[in-house]
Amino acid sequence: MQRRTRLALSLWLVLLSGFQGSAEPLASKDYVGTYVWRINDDSFGGFSAIEVSEDGMGFVALGDKAMLVTGQFTRDSKGQITGIQAGPIMPLRVANSGKPLQERAADSEGLAIGPKGVAYVSFENRPRVARLNLKNAYVSNLLRHPDFYNMPRNGALEALAIDEQGRLYTLPEEAFGQDTIPVYRWQDKTWDKAFTIPKRGRFLPVAADFGPDGRFYLLERDFRGMGGFASRLRRFDLTPEGFQNESQLFATSFGQHDNLEGLSVWRDIAGSLHATMISDDNFVFFQRTELVEYQLPD
Repeated sequence: MQRRTRLALSLWLVLLSGFQGSAEPLASKDYVGTYVWRINDDSFGGFSAIEVSEDGMGFVALGDKAMLVTGQFTRDSKGQITGIQAGPIMPLRVANSGKPLQERAADSEGLAIGPKGVAYVSFENRPRVARLNLKNAYVSNLLRHPDFYNMPRNGALEALAIDEQGRLYTLPEEAFGQDTIPVYRWQDKTWDKAFTIPKRGRFLPVAADFGPDGRFYLLERDFRGMGGFASRLRRFDLTPEGFQNESQLFATSFGQHDNLEGLSVWRDIAGSLHATMISDDNFVFFQRTELVEYQLPD
């Protein structure tokens, strides 16, 4: 989420903090739990993406100011997160110079890690996708689709996912004047725009992932003034004809969770699907970094 959006939200968030207090999320049979993550580091916060390991214990998180951190969860007997051990927060750096990304080039939003550990990041303010070295946080840009140059600065490539074949899929947060959301696919070193996803109501895409079941999951967000943020998770089968068999897995009420922007879908040792989401606190004291988890139907 960009600086001008943060400024526009600041007054509302101050007021909202007085209304929300310490309220917990509404009960749900699919809701697993929320863990509030805190680190005493000025660069901590603003998380826009997360990837969880296959066993649900390790993770990589991305901040929207070009920061990367890896860590491990501690879980109780019910599978709820009870603690986090994290490594140092690393700035993303330009591969050929080693210099940290800065200003408009540093608006990192989406994260995708392939089956062989190959990672990619999508950027919003200067829309593009880059390959990411997870060991040193160096990034190198892929070629851009022509559409990327004309996307709005605060509505571009929020969501990024990678399938089992290593093909990337990215989509913008905003699709002004359209009834569908364009999906861009990277394969054979080029982008195509073969697919779209139907828009439903006011929700806008913020994250995507391919689950271990091979299906495509799309996290969306709505914002409604004093009501706060609402989140929705949709699932699709990706076929040669496009995204089909759409289903809505859940939609939260406004203010139920913080500003959820990152998504990772994984399967526990019992075989149950889970969605782990992370919130962007916008680097303001009255928001918080939440790790929110739901169990999903097969």
